Amino acid sequence: RCRAAKRRLGAGGGPAGRRPPGTGAGAGREPAGQSARGRSGFSDGNSKWLAPAKAKKTQSKGNHVELSSDGEVEEGNWEMEEEDGSSEEMVDDYGASSSEEEELLPIEKAALKQKSDSEDDSEEEEEEEEEEEAEETSRQKMGQKEKENPDLQLNLDIDEQFKLPTNEEPPDLHVIHQRIKGNLEVLQDFVVKREEGRTRQEYLALLRRDMAAYYSYSDFLLTKLMDIFPLPELINFLEANEVPRPVTIRTNTLKTRRRDLAQALINRGVNLDPLGKWSKTGLVIYDSSVPIGATPEYLAGHYMLQGASSLLPVMALAPQENERILDMCCAPGGKTSYIAQLMKNTGMILANDSNAERLRSVVGNLHRLGVTNAVVSNCDGRQFPKVLGGFDRVLLDAPCSGTGVISKDPAVKTNKDEKDILRCAHLQKELILSAIDSVNAASETGGYIVYCTCSIMVEENEWVVDYALKKRNVRLVATGLDFGKEGFTRFKDRRFHPSLKSTRRFYPHTHNMDGFFIAKFKKFSNAIPQAQKEVAAPSAVPDTVAQPPPKKKKLEGSKADKEQKPPQPALKKKHSLQSQRRPLKA
Repeated sequence: RCRAAKRRLGAGGGPAGRRPPGTGAGAGREPAGQSARGRSGFSDGNSKWLAPAKAKKTQSKGNHVELSSDGEVEEGNWEMEEEDGSSEEMVDDYGASSSEEEELLPIEKAALKQKSDSEDDSEEEEEEEEEEEAEETSRQKMGQKEKENPDLQLNLDIDEQFKLPTNEEPPDLHVIHQRIKGNLEVLQDFVVKREEGRTRQEYLALLRRDMAAYYSYSDFLLTKLMDIFPLPELINFLEANEVPRPVTIRTNTLKTRRRDLAQALINRGVNLDPLGKWSKTGLVIYDSSVPIGATPEYLAGHYMLQGASSLLPVMALAPQENERILDMCCAPGGKTSYIAQLMKNTGMILANDSNAERLRSVVGNLHRLGVTNAVVSNCDGRQFPKVLGGFDRVLLDAPCSGTGVISKDPAVKTNKDEKDILRCAHLQKELILSAIDSVNAASETGGYIVYCTCSIMVEENEWVVDYALKKRNVRLVATGLDFGKEGFTRFKDRRFHPSLKSTRRFYPHTHNMDGFFIAKFKKFSNAIPQAQKEVAAPSAVPDTVAQPPPKKKKLEGSKADKEQKPPQPALKKKHSLQSQRRPLKA
């Protein structure tokens, strides 16, 4: 068989002959320019055949014959390769379909390895490039931060050293805030941290300007506040005014209990808590899924929207049942309705206000809350003793500048000046004298006056109270409130009565309620001292008491009144004689 096979091969183009087209071992298999060594799978021991160039252009369509090392003919390998696809696919898929896989040449292995290594290296280089780009971006960010940090550090250094700035510096709020902190640190330890050649007044002037610019206050109001508060406490007060006070409501015990009201509001999606141990009727509202001023409970009069500080004056007044009480400035009716519920709708309350339009809300609230013991009047409080008097207790919530409720009305920061404060103080002095005159000192259960304002200015509070102590027969008593700061007994160059310690001040930064002032008087005599006694009963006035009237006349600044003093008693004596004669004629 070997001989026959050799003959056939020799006839088909042995070593010296030429093979017919399409019958070569490497026909249609090797691409141009590539060796056929190890590709054809054709060998007969020591002989190795190369396919001619013409055979490369033709493709074999039949079964090809292959010799093994033993000289046996193997068929079917070429058919599998033809079924797999084109010659290029066979080249790419070399060794995949053959059962006898041949190893690549060392050069090819090295080439493939180098190619794979280069691909891996390229992927690694891409990853490294991405990482380097990320690092570069992070470095750029860090560089920006480092560029900013020196500025911040510079600001801190400025604050620590606190060199007074020049006018050329731009008004930056961040710089101003840092400067305020540094200024406060210097002022707290002025001897050690101050800059040489600088006075304390320069630091205070800069601090006042910076706080006025940062918190948007007028220079006048900020100067007043700096006189009232120590510097660290002043910052807390200014910060508290930037935050609204919590919403509070007062339970109307004429219609419901606080426990039932709280449960009803909780069922409606209201998050609330009791206001505090000091109040038995107050609730604080944190958040609500329904409008708190339009719930069925509100419309039914079960509660009143009222600030926590507005409950305190009524608690200090402590009204009793079956008393006659005057609320001289009652709008919008929150305090009046609270008085009514404490009195359990007994006695009589005269709810007065000088503004007729504001009385509409008073009437509406009193009807909604079920108050039946109130009479609403529209009179000037300064004329009230002539209208009606003899009350057991009087509550005077006097008109004021509103410096305690800046969180509700930020316009107060800039629209108040010295004239406004003095105008309010003058009106408050007139009202407090009228309130004292409207009280009956001989009342068995009362004889008390509560004066309160929503201002923190000393001119509207301690000055007015001290003025009332000098002008009327009243004394200050304890308010009955367990918390709050004591009132001033001295302020700048003024000295007030020592009993002003019993007055109470409330601040937003310490009590989380609006700024408020409360003073409680006890009237011990209906007699009006000094000048007005002569007008009331001239016959009973001794000669020694006749000396005070010139002081009042000096204040009025009219010499003609002094000259008219002697005839006035004579005229009044004649009137008294006529009044004595009339009963005789009758």
